[in-house]
Formats: sequence, C-alpha cells, structure tokens
Amino acid sequence: MSANSSTEKCAAYCLALRFDINALAALLSKSTLIRIIKGALLIEDDNSWSVVFSYGAVVHWNVSPEEQTKLHQLLLEHAEFPLAVIEEDFFTFTLNCPNTRIIEDHIEIESSDPILIFALSQGMAQSIKLASFETNAITTINNTSYIPKSLAENGRIKLSRYKIAKIRGQLFLTKSDIILNYDLLDTPDFFWEYPEYENFYTITAKYLEIAPRTQVLSKKLETIHELFEMLADEQKHRHSTILEWIIIWLIAFEIGMTIASKLS
Repeated sequence: MSANSSTEKCAAYCLALRFDINALAALLSKSTLIRIIKGALLIEDDNSWSVVFSYGAVVHWNVSPEEQTKLHQLLLEHAEFPLAVIEEDFFTFTLNCPNTRIIEDHIEIESSDPILIFALSQGMAQSIKLASFETNAITTINNTSYIPKSLAENGRIKLSRYKIAKIRGQLFLTKSDIILNYDLLDTPDFFWEYPEYENFYTITAKYLEIAPRTQVLSKKLETIHELFEMLADEQKHRHSTILEWIIIWLIAFEIGMTIASKLS
C-alpha cells in the first residue's frame, strides 16, 4: 500500500426497477463529467466516482452522503417503479495498492483507473440488484406460506376465487420481474470489449457470491412457480365443480319440468 493512500468509503444501492439512462445523461452532462459505457453512466469528480446502471443500481466511490442524496433524488425522478425498501451495501477502499483484492468488505485497488473502478462496480451493482430479487422472492414466499399449509391441513385452500386470482397475479408479477431481468446476473457484455478488466469483475463477483446466490434464487423461483401452479389447479377445480353443479341443477330442473308436465 502506498504511503499516500487513505481509506475511503464505497456504497452500493438498488433504488428502482430501472433508470432512464438517456434522460439522466442529457441532464448530468450539462454540469458534470460523465461517460456512457454500455448503457451505464460513469460520473467522475476528483478521485470520486458514481456508476449508475440502467437496472436501478448505483455504486458510489468516495462520494459524500450529501452528494449521494442529491444524485439519488435525481435518479428517482427518472426511475420506473422505485423500491419501497432500498437495498444497500457498504465497503471501504484504498487506492494505489500492490494488487486488487477484497478482504472483509475492504477493497484494495491497484490504481485509480476509472475503467477499473467501473469493472469492480459491475459486480457490486449485480450483487445489490440480486439482493433486491432475493428480498422480493423471500417476501412473496413468506406472505403465501399459509397456502400449502392450508392445503395439507384441510385438503383445500380456504380462499375466495377473487383472492386466489389476486395472489396468482402477485406471484406472476414477482416471477416475471425476476425472470425478465435474470440475464443481468450474467457476466456483463462490457467485458467482451474490455477482456483485460474482467478479472476485476471476477474478484467482486466471487467475493459477493453472485453465482451461488443466483442458484439459490432459482430454487426460490421454483417454489413461487409451484405455488402459482397450485393455485391454478385450485381455480380449475373450483370452476369445474361449479360447472358440474350447474349441469346437475339443469338436469334436475329438466326432470322436474318433465314430471310436472306428465302430472298436469
């Protein structure tokens, strides 16, 4: 570590489902030095950086809390579906170290190369987005855990058809939101053009356990899908039961009318 190095703070946030990067770039470029890199914004200001990703995540390096808040307000003005619960993660970092590594949430970085910072930010942004997916999936599973219990104890789901339809809609939204954005957890396309920086991304991705967490998320999605199918079967069963009773009553009515006509 260089004798002139100091420890600074780094923070990653997931604020929304997505940001309008083009609108943000147009606004920020009027007063700030920015770069647009593969659909993300790299904001630079005298050894401080903020990296804004289109999928609703932002990573700050050596940015004051006041500046973070100011940028977040702007980001949320150009966001789709801001999160009710903001995901966040915090680190410390030091520049000009012998090599780049992460130990106990402290990042040692070998230089202040903005592209190196951007590469590290890719893994951190993926991790915080994954945390948002995890929270969404766990909340959905916990909120619907009584359904299989009810089925096991009573042989049926004690909910109205309207309530079942509503829960199915919620399960479908959760599942589709995650699946439609699932490719965000793959190695970013950025490294096809900058392969020499992929190792820095790999360092963060490995430390933050993105691959194993993604596998666990897949299992949670399977659970959500099973709940969705369970409710679908219950709806079909109830619908077929109603049709059966309608047919029975129609037959009974027809028999009654026939008997009545013969007696008259």
